[in-house]
Amino acid sequence: MAKPKEEQGGGSGGGSNSAAASWSKSVCETVNGSHCYTVKGFTLAKGMGTGKYMASDTFTVGGYEWAVYFYPDGKNPEDNAQYVSVFIALASEGTDVRALFELTLLDQSGKGKHKVHSHFDRALEGGPYTLKYRGSMWGYKRFYRRASLETSDYLKDDCLIMNCTVGVVRNRIETPRLFTIPVPPPDLGNCLMELLKSGIGSDIVFEVVDEMFRAHKQVLAARSPVFKAQFFGPIGNPNLEKVVVEDVEPLVFKAMLYFIYSDELPSLHELAGSVSMCTSTIIVQHLLAAADRYGLERLRLLCEAKLCEEVTADTVATTLALAEQHQCAQLKSVCLKFTAARENLGVVMQSEGFNYLEETCPSLLSDLLATVAVVDDDPSSFCRKRSGSSNLGLNLMDGVDLSGRRMRRRM
Repeated sequence: MAKPKEEQGGGSGGGSNSAAASWSKSVCETVNGSHCYTVKGFTLAKGMGTGKYMASDTFTVGGYEWAVYFYPDGKNPEDNAQYVSVFIALASEGTDVRALFELTLLDQSGKGKHKVHSHFDRALEGGPYTLKYRGSMWGYKRFYRRASLETSDYLKDDCLIMNCTVGVVRNRIETPRLFTIPVPPPDLGNCLMELLKSGIGSDIVFEVVDEMFRAHKQVLAARSPVFKAQFFGPIGNPNLEKVVVEDVEPLVFKAMLYFIYSDELPSLHELAGSVSMCTSTIIVQHLLAAADRYGLERLRLLCEAKLCEEVTADTVATTLALAEQHQCAQLKSVCLKFTAARENLGVVMQSEGFNYLEETCPSLLSDLLATVAVVDDDPSSFCRKRSGSSNLGLNLMDGVDLSGRRMRRRM
C-alpha cells in the first residue's frame, strides 16, 4: 500500500515533496458613506418642544438606511431646552449593526474650525458602537449649548450645516487565488446593435411618420410581448413585411429600438444631437409611454428613474400626469413630494403643465393636497416645522372639491 505523499521521500529530500501550506485571512473593515444635512430656518425650528426632532432624508451606507435626527429644543427634558441634540439613527431593519460614526458641525465663517465628534482615527476601548435594532441611535443629547450656538460661526443666515459619516463594520475572508483568466465583459448588446444598424437579415419595416426603420421580428418578439403577439401570436402574421406606427414620434421609436437591441437607455445626445434638459425630459416622457405601450417593463423603469433625476418645477406637472396615466407609482410619489415642497408649490401652480394636469387628471389634486398635509405635519418629511401651514396649499385647496370637480383657484 502506497504511503501518503507527505510521508513519502524521507530524509533530507522529504521537504521538496511536501504539500504547500494553505492560508486564509479574516479582514475586518468599514464601508463608509457620508450625508450632508442642512437645517434652514433654525429660529423657526426653536420651540417645537423637547424630544421633538427634525429628520434628514434617509441615506444608505453598508446596506442599511440611516437618518440624522436634530432636536432644536434638545432630547432631554432635564436640560430645559438649553442644548440642541443630534443623533444618527438606524432607519432600516437590522440586528446588532456595528458601526463607527462622525458628526461634524461646519464652521461657516471660512476659518475651518469645525466641531467634530468622531469614532474614526482614534482608539476605541469598547470597539465600534452596536445598534441593536431599527430606531437605535448614536449621538449627543448635549451636542451644543443653544445660546452659544446662536452667536457662533456655525449659524449663518439662520442655517446650520452638518456632515454625518457612518462606517459599517464588515468581515470578510481572503484566500489565495492560484490563477485567473481575464474574461471580457458581455457584448451581446453591441453585436445586436450592429445587426440593427446594418440591416442584415431584417424582415420587417416600420413606417413612423415619414421615416422608415428596418428590424428583425424574432428579436422584437423576444423582447416585447406586444410584438410577439403581433408577429407570432394566434392572430399574428409572421409574413407581415411593413407596419405603420401611429402616435409615436420617429425619434422616440428609434430610441425604443435601440433599447430593444442593446438593453440600455440610449443617449439622447447621440440620437438627436444637442438637446436641452426640458427637451430631454419631453423625449423621455414619450419614451416611457411607448415602453408601456409595447410592454417593455425595464425601459419603463429606466425612464422613470431618468425622469426622477430631471424633475423640475417646469416639467413636474406633466411628468406627474404621465405617471398617473401609466401607473408609475414610484415616479408619481417623487413628483407629488417635489410639488408639495413649499419652495416649489407656487412655481409649479403657475406653470402651463399644471393647467394640463388639472384638465387631464383632476383627481391628482386630491393626492397633492394629501401630500402637502403630510409635508406640513410630519417633521421628518422635508424637514418642515410641524406647526407651519402653507398658504399656497390653502390656495390649492380652493381649486378642487372632494368629488374632484374643478373650482375657481385663487392665485
